[in-house]
This record gives sequence, structure tokens and C-alpha cells, in this order.
Amino acid sequence: MSSNKNILTPGQQKEILTILETRFEKNKNRHENLEWNAVKVKLEANPEKLWSINEMEKTEGEPDVVGFDVKTGEFIFFDCAAESPKGRRSVCYDRKALDSRKEHKPKNSVLDMATEMGIELLTEEQYKELQKLGNFDTKTSSWIVTPSNIRELGGALFSDFRYNTVFVYHNGADSYYAARGFRGSLRV
Repeated sequence: MSSNKNILTPGQQKEILTILETRFEKNKNRHENLEWNAVKVKLEANPEKLWSINEMEKTEGEPDVVGFDVKTGEFIFFDCAAESPKGRRSVCYDRKALDSRKEHKPKNSVLDMATEMGIELLTEEQYKELQKLGNFDTKTSSWIVTPSNIRELGGALFSDFRYNTVFVYHNGADSYYAARGFRGSLRV
């Protein structure tokens, strides 16, 4: 990996910081008692994390701050797009699932994309926390971290929000749908 591969140009940095600041100010309910300048300082000090945030934005995840971990001093970002990010849909769960498909393979897998972007897939608990901040995935669904015992049997988990309820479902890990993507998290 080249040293500059995951670093934004000064112009790109300015552009993503402007987008993030605007979103931060419009959605105060997601991060009450947090100040944008503190977030900006952290992002500027971590150019590789800012690159990952930009990747979240490029794939239409609309990343935003959803919390602050007092123990680690890290801001927590989640994808906050109303629906599962468009640039991350039609993907199966992981490389094993992708490799197992004989025909009609999707272009990528959730776990490979998340790794390439430098982000983590939301857990069931994180997904439920996100839903407390608004109504997300009312028309789409998002893959979530799947426990190894389920994955070993060929399954994977996804969630959505219907009937004022967060649902967790299962599907074959090799399945993929135009309305199912994944949401990520990143600590900065």
C-alpha cells in the first residue's frame, strides 16, 4: 500500500470537512453536547480516517457523528443516510459467500468493501442505537455483523425498520439484493 493512497488532497479535505460540518449542524440531535471544532481537529489529525469518512460519503452513506467514547477519546461516526447507502448495495456478505457463487456473482462483498474503506460493519446493537436517532432503512435493508455460529452454517444477518420496529432477519450469506447494502462505523 503506497503511503499516499489513502490520503486526500488539501482540496478534497476541505470539501469533505465542509460537507461534514453542514451535516453536523443540521442534525444536532445525533450528537448533543458535542462541538464541531473538536471533531474537525480530530479529523485533521487523522488523515487516513478522514479518507475513510470520504469513502463513506462517496458511496452515499452520509456519515455523521453519533457519539463520543469518553474512555478512548474517540468520536463515533455512523452512516446516517435515510436508506442503505446506494454505492454499497447488491453485495453478498463476505469473500467466502462471493467465492461460493457459481454464476451471477455480485461485484463485491460487504466485509471486503468495509475493509477497503477502513470502516467496520454495524453490529446489531449499533444498528438499534442508530434507529433511536431517526427512521433508517424504511425501504431498504442493511447487512449487520453476523455471529460466527450463524455464518458457519451459511447464514448472515440483516436489519431494517418497518412498522415502527427494528427487525433482524437472516438470509444466505451469498444472497444479494438491489435494496440491501450495509452501514459502517468509524472511530476517530
